[in-house]
Amino acid sequence: MTRLAIYLQDAHPITEAMEYVTYAEQRGFEAVWQADSRLVRDAVVPMAAFATCTDSIKIGSGVVDCWTRNPARLASTFSTLDDLAPGRIILGIGAWWEPLATKVGVRRRKSLTAIREIVEACRALLADETVTYDGDFVQLDGVELDYVYQDRRPKEVPIYIGATGDRMLELTGEIADGVVLNYLVSPEYNRKAMDRLADGAARVGRSVDDLDRPQLVVCSVAETRAEALDGARLMVTQYLGQQPHIMKASGVPESLLEEIGRVLTWPATHEQVVAASKLVPDDVVQMICAAGTADEVREKVAQYMTDGCTCPILYPLGPDVRLMIDTFADWTP
Repeated sequence: MTRLAIYLQDAHPITEAMEYVTYAEQRGFEAVWQADSRLVRDAVVPMAAFATCTDSIKIGSGVVDCWTRNPARLASTFSTLDDLAPGRIILGIGAWWEPLATKVGVRRRKSLTAIREIVEACRALLADETVTYDGDFVQLDGVELDYVYQDRRPKEVPIYIGATGDRMLELTGEIADGVVLNYLVSPEYNRKAMDRLADGAARVGRSVDDLDRPQLVVCSVAETRAEALDGARLMVTQYLGQQPHIMKASGVPESLLEEIGRVLTWPATHEQVVAASKLVPDDVVQMICAAGTADEVREKVAQYMTDGCTCPILYPLGPDVRLMIDTFADWTP
């Protein structure tokens, strides 16, 4: 059976999102992923909500940032989530993005070192170890998750890294249990990413196949391709303006990124996104999304899987989330 996951950001009330997650579980989806979305929705609260309304689906953070939570508190938070849904929680962590980090006072310096230290410290704490760590970013002095009213046990919380750039992909291949591959990238980007993950994995004597590789995929399903492309265009436009590093990695022309950047401010208004969307051609939307009829979106998702994705994390656009779930339930590429 094909591994499938759903991604819910902040487009729906949490109670409505809980209904979609329950339905996805019933239709055989393996996991749900929730991000710290811009400055709109924290990941941890909806993750806890999803844990209370489901029985078997895995629940991952896709992703939380590495800067705004102390690593000891981060480990404590995900240990608590594991108490709620034992064996079903995944800690996905990333290095955040600009300009948001700078605007809230975070200096994203030496991100590779920060991610390495935080992953190592969190993994040890979740394994019920007493940790002393003297790093550039992590300083722990005999710290442990000090359980008093529960049995001490290692928590089965794998750690995935949200990686886009070459060096972060290599680090992920070296130290993580999995990678959360980004959305709005091209299949060609995936093929290059597999090489970088393999390079990192080889440093510690393993292969890229030892690494789980779920991937966020923006998915817009409609009766016609034109309707589906229009359904995805605003989302694509927003990320062209706000996360151009992802777009550059996929081969989007820099001239288009500059043109979009002249229209969008931070944070962008809905009116600005609509205006900028008129500049985005269909071929760019088609390149970095799964947008079209049911057959067309399944074909595009299958391409991402051919190029290295082990579990598509489908991000539904449009009003009918259940339609997208039904489009992929019982699907064999």
